Amino acid sequence: MAKLLVYYAHPGHQYSHVNREMVKRAKALNGITFIDLYAEYPRFNIDVEIEQQRLMAHDTILFQFPLFWYSTPSLMKEWQDLVLEYGFAYGTGGNKLKGKRVMMAVSCAGSEDAFSREGYQNRPIRTFLSPLEQMACLCQMKFYPPYVLYSALHAPHNDAMQLHADGYKELLIALRDDTYDFEKALTNDVITFNTLPIQRGQRHG
Repeated sequence: MAKLLVYYAHPGHQYSHVNREMVKRAKALNGITFIDLYAEYPRFNIDVEIEQQRLMAHDTILFQFPLFWYSTPSLMKEWQDLVLEYGFAYGTGGNKLKGKRVMMAVSCAGSEDAFSREGYQNRPIRTFLSPLEQMACLCQMKFYPPYVLYSALHAPHNDAMQLHADGYKELLIALRDDTYDFEKALTNDVITFNTLPIQRGQRHG
């Protein structure tokens, strides 16, 4: 089994239908470490030493968050600024995260069509995640396509929320149990509940 660390960042957790469902699935699983950053650090007083130890103790790190103004929630950015120090994550001697896998689970209000060259967001969603991809590159980590839910505000009114949350559970199980096909994942820009690259014969319900 891989050592999986999930960081969740959502300042309005109590109001988020989709992310609350995803968190329920994650917390119900054994064998993963789940950290709610806003619950852990309500005053933003991040314990850098503890966070660095957590990172070093795990093989795969997944960040779950809603896209806020084309970026991460502010606490996640604060976490990056403080925890990924020179000499630890990058720079001279900063190779402590080398080879670790990193992935995002992102929800966004806009539709899939909106996140395109022709849509009103003007760019695909991976463009807005490029700072995180470059973060992984600088830290010598392996960045994999994000697990994405588009039109998140409408998802509670159709089947999308449950399908996405159930897919999230499958994703976490596959990452934990080493049944996630990382090479196949790289052939996609994003991953959705119906494109999960889980190895044949190993898919969990």
